[in-house]
Amino acid sequence: MDFLSSTPHFHIFTWVVGIILFLVAAVMANGTKGKKITHMIARLFYVLILISGVALFMKGMDYGRGAEYGFKFLLGLLTIGMMEMVLVRSAKGKKVTAFWIVFFVSLFATMYLGFKLPMGFEFF
Repeated sequence: MDFLSSTPHFHIFTWVVGIILFLVAAVMANGTKGKKITHMIARLFYVLILISGVALFMKGMDYGRGAEYGFKFLLGLLTIGMMEMVLVRSAKGKKVTAFWIVFFVSLFATMYLGFKLPMGFEFF
């Protein structure tokens, strides 16, 4: 399981695919079989995101910045939660505007913090 925590590449791959699957499922028509299948595959990637994120979180404790990695972990959980809420509530025909806003804010905050921390890439 060293490939999960040796570099953040697997984690980045899982959240990129997870976000793409989420967006595809979000724009599909409600009640279709394709939307249900896409939603289930997206859920699988949510689990992979969490597993690889936990592995990176444990490795992040070695950097002495546990609070920042913990905050990023919580933001990531919030992001995944909002992705699921958007899909479930839209399938029920309920309003999802607030969930979309929280999703985008938490997604960008998580990405910023993830790239800023020592295991991230230097974009900023």
